[in-house]
Amino acid sequence: MKKEDFLQCCQKHDIDINEHQMQQLETYMHLLQEWNQKMNLTSIDQEEEIWEKHFLDSILPFSDMSMNTLCDIGTGAGFPGIPVSIVFPNVQVTLVEPLSKRCRFLQVVKEQTNGSFEIINERAEDYGKTHRECYDVVTSRAVARLTILLELCIPFVKEKGFFVALKGKNGYKELDDAKEALHILKTEMDHEKSFLIDGAKHVSFYFKKKEKTPRKYPRVYGQIKKKPLGE
Repeated sequence: MKKEDFLQCCQKHDIDINEHQMQQLETYMHLLQEWNQKMNLTSIDQEEEIWEKHFLDSILPFSDMSMNTLCDIGTGAGFPGIPVSIVFPNVQVTLVEPLSKRCRFLQVVKEQTNGSFEIINERAEDYGKTHRECYDVVTSRAVARLTILLELCIPFVKEKGFFVALKGKNGYKELDDAKEALHILKTEMDHEKSFLIDGAKHVSFYFKKKEKTPRKYPRVYGQIKKKPLGE
């Protein structure tokens, strides 16, 4: 996908991107390519792939969401949080990333794009101790399967807010496995969206939080990974 195709696709979904925002995205892309040569940020580092598989894939799931705050858990190289912050500048975006070297990259992106997003260098379960029920929308991409993600992410979501999980071809199997976790965490599946990105199906699940999360969640990550909820 070329830059012009990216813009056209965004317009098709009623997403307006101005010249300054395009410059921010291009600066981000070039930094990603540069830093990817010295640390493992992404396997997708060709320009035409970045427009489609990183930028478009990050933006489309949030095109019609009403939100003031968004938290991206395990953001890695900044997806989907940074594209969301650039394209929807009225949303205050927080990036949570436990690896310091990745946070250094995110800080350089923030400085060189004049970004407004916040970077938190902590594990999700630690950050969650002081930021429970703080965000309108919480999201995560390519971090873990749903039974693990739900416990890490749902505590951050405000009551009646949403957790948006960006998934690929295994998403429906993960969703089926997560029924008990959703019940325990007082959250329900609200709706889904799917897009074809380079011929591959990408699905976004939108989970609505019905009540406050029980205080004992999230557990420490070792426990979550060893025995995910409902498994």
